Amino acid sequence: MTYRIAVLPGDYAGPEVTAEAVKVLRTLQEVSSLRFDLQEGLIGGAAVDATGDPLPAATLQLCQASDAVLLGAVGGPRWDGLPAAQRPEQGLLRLRRALDLYANLRPAKVYEPLVAASTLRPEVVRGIDLLVVRELVGGIYYGEPRGIERLAEGERAINTMVYTTAEIRRVAHLAFTLARQRRHKVTSVDKANVLEVSVLWRREVTEVAGAFPDVTLEHLYVDNCAMQLVRDPRQFDVILTGNLFGDILSDEAAMLTGSIGMLPSASLGGKTGLFEPVHGSAPDIAGRGVVNPLAAIASVAMLLAYGLQEVAAAQAVEAAVARVLEEGYRTPDIMAPGCTPVSTAEMGDHVCAALRQGLATA
Repeated sequence: MTYRIAVLPGDYAGPEVTAEAVKVLRTLQEVSSLRFDLQEGLIGGAAVDATGDPLPAATLQLCQASDAVLLGAVGGPRWDGLPAAQRPEQGLLRLRRALDLYANLRPAKVYEPLVAASTLRPEVVRGIDLLVVRELVGGIYYGEPRGIERLAEGERAINTMVYTTAEIRRVAHLAFTLARQRRHKVTSVDKANVLEVSVLWRREVTEVAGAFPDVTLEHLYVDNCAMQLVRDPRQFDVILTGNLFGDILSDEAAMLTGSIGMLPSASLGGKTGLFEPVHGSAPDIAGRGVVNPLAAIASVAMLLAYGLQEVAAAQAVEAAVARVLEEGYRTPDIMAPGCTPVSTAEMGDHVCAALRQGLATA
């Protein structure tokens, strides 16, 4: 079987890290029975420059007809002055909605060779292995009404946080299902002491938990969860939360691992999943060959596992990343004394070499 993969490099550092992720897919094709039909499309600022639309119809059609979508990153200062509807980020938000990608999975795992790269003490971060499950197509990012309106004196800005029972229950069900495959614990994060939306969130998550008696459920307010993530991150298994809180907490969790350049993500829900690094377009370091591609490569592993159900191939990619780190290769963001500095492309080459060797001896 040949899998069709839509490849959307995006902006600034996006094409750099996507090239290394594609390199890994091509290596898999060389040394295994997997076959990929890689079709490239425009999104974000690159799409605005070419077509005036951050999500052209051709790109959306490509994604809808594919088995999975591999995305680089969108956005950057070049397009900051555009009207809201033309901003690169709107292309990604529209794509999530169009594909009904209601759940964003962001794992944060500390590789033993990178324990010292974290800004926290080794005894705090060693052994971290948590998964943030973020609701992705509801909440304040999509709620109406929204906008900025003029008043007699100054202006007023409005955003609306909205969640329905159905939106909460479906992402909660996925979080509990994933917890069953891990350490059987879900921490639901809200602000139920202040927000009515969170009152409903807590009530519905609790009801869903009744169908998973083997999974422990705890509730935390978002401010307490943020504190606990830096105090004792190993207490967490699956963190379930809404769009806004998940956006913030997952970036905090990413930095526990030493670099946001290490963290992949998967957005699931409809027929086609979307897989992308967490780090964004990194315009300050793009084009210099110093961006860490491991998050994009780890996103390939998530694409294989969650998007294509090719678990063995996903494990092989993860093992290759671990081996390269054990061998001491480092991009600048994770550099440490005694390690070997490498460029973006060189890191990709080392992962591909480790992947070939791992599959040859499997």
